[in-house]
Amino acid sequence: MPDAADLERVLRAAGLRVTRPRLAVLDAVHAHPHVDTDALIGAARARLGAVSHQAVYDVLRVLTDRGLVRRIQPRGSVARYEARVGDNHHHLVCRSCGSIVDVDCAVGPAPCLAPPDDAGFVVDEAEVVFWGRCPACATA
Repeated sequence: MPDAADLERVLRAAGLRVTRPRLAVLDAVHAHPHVDTDALIGAARARLGAVSHQAVYDVLRVLTDRGLVRRIQPRGSVARYEARVGDNHHHLVCRSCGSIVDVDCAVGPAPCLAPPDDAGFVVDEAEVVFWGRCPACATA
């Protein structure tokens, strides 16, 4: 997990000013993959004291727009955020408890980026969600 100096470098490299809310939210996303906005607000408040909902939403929008975090929203779930970006990975989602686990793309040179008929699109990303039950829910 990156330290504060690493996070500052990441923000600057993306052309962003380093602010306390940006550092707090980016740190929380790295520390807690697939976390929702409410949990990020709580983490930012634990680190900074007072920070508004809107400030956290604004930070998440900027971080997502700059490609520093990825927003995912499995069907029936609130938006969640992760720091693993740019590698075309997918997710396993538990139908019972909602836990989410990263899944690497199929073996080889990103075969999931080659649909049988691309309809003329220039494909640059695929999003696949695998649904099932996590080990704990499957045995319960």
